[in-house]
Amino acid sequence: MNDDRTFQIVLIVGAMIVFPVMAYHRLRSQATREKLDRWQEGRFILFTLRPVGVAAMLALLAFTINPSSMAWSSVRLSAWLRWIGAGLGVPAAGLLIWTVRNLGPNLTDTVVTRREHTLVTSGPYRWVRHPFYDAVGLAILANSLTAANWFLFLTGGLAFTLMIVRTRTEEKHLLARFGESYRAYMERTGRFVPRIRTTTRDSHSRVK
Repeated sequence: MNDDRTFQIVLIVGAMIVFPVMAYHRLRSQATREKLDRWQEGRFILFTLRPVGVAAMLALLAFTINPSSMAWSSVRLSAWLRWIGAGLGVPAAGLLIWTVRNLGPNLTDTVVTRREHTLVTSGPYRWVRHPFYDAVGLAILANSLTAANWFLFLTGGLAFTLMIVRTRTEEKHLLARFGESYRAYMERTGRFVPRIRTTTRDSHSRVK
């Protein structure tokens, strides 16, 4: 079995674990059929993030179906480095699943909060404000190394960068929605990396 075939199977197994969980929580969060105003992201993010994200997802799908279809953007990586990528996929998947389970019906694909949105500060949100983006960034690195593909890294990295830019707008909406509760939460947690100081006791709470 050649290397591409081996890592193709690795990515397929990962997708079979992660995507059903993501689909379940996405469908569950949309049960209210509430329409969200994605224009509030701003035109630049709205017209760049999703097309780039779709390109990255299609490239990953193409590799899992037929690795040779992505040979034009492959790079020479040693097997051990590709296995490191596969290993990084484990914490990425774990953090992603942990995050969406804690978000529950609050899960959205935009910066706008739902009418019944709650401020989640439990689970991974106890330490960082955007663990979903941490998981996505780690997954992009993991998939790019495992597939040994520069196009996956380029499109995924660009999508990740745009999501990072979008967090500023997202946090403005959260401040407007939750006021001092969110401001206090910002002061005790890092945006993407945990703060050094001890987390306060009320970090498990959910403020409605």
